[in-house]
Amino acid sequence: MQELSLPPFEYKVTQSGENLLIWDILRRKQVVLTPEEWVRQHVVHYLIDHLGYPKGLLSLERGHAYNQRQKRTDLCAFDAAGKPLLLVECKAPSVPITAAVAHQAATYNQTIGAPLLLLTNGLQHYCWRVHFAERTNERLGAIPSYTEAVAPPA
Repeated sequence: MQELSLPPFEYKVTQSGENLLIWDILRRKQVVLTPEEWVRQHVVHYLIDHLGYPKGLLSLERGHAYNQRQKRTDLCAFDAAGKPLLLVECKAPSVPITAAVAHQAATYNQTIGAPLLLLTNGLQHYCWRVHFAERTNERLGAIPSYTEAVAPPA
């Protein structure tokens, strides 16, 4: 798989027929290793191992309703009270992060309500703090650690 601009992690890949499978520590099962899944797994390990997000407060491919349609978020981190904290939209490395991708994530976040939004294709990462009351967002220079993310906004 392609090298990403996220720290490497120890992973276990196996072959099943024509598919490569990677062990997912959150879902506790092997999943098909697509380019997007490669990015998602890197982000999960980065959040846990480098930014201190508790593994038990991360959820992959969680379903939610939007406009009477069932959608799935790539990854969502929650605070200790179970409120959404960080919504992550992952794309394959070959998919550029465009305004359309940002719009998709912002649209999902209207129902989820996470104050932090991360878009990544494993090579480029864009993170915003969403200010719902003011209907604005602020681009961040880095992905906040869990401690920074749960701290009240200044």
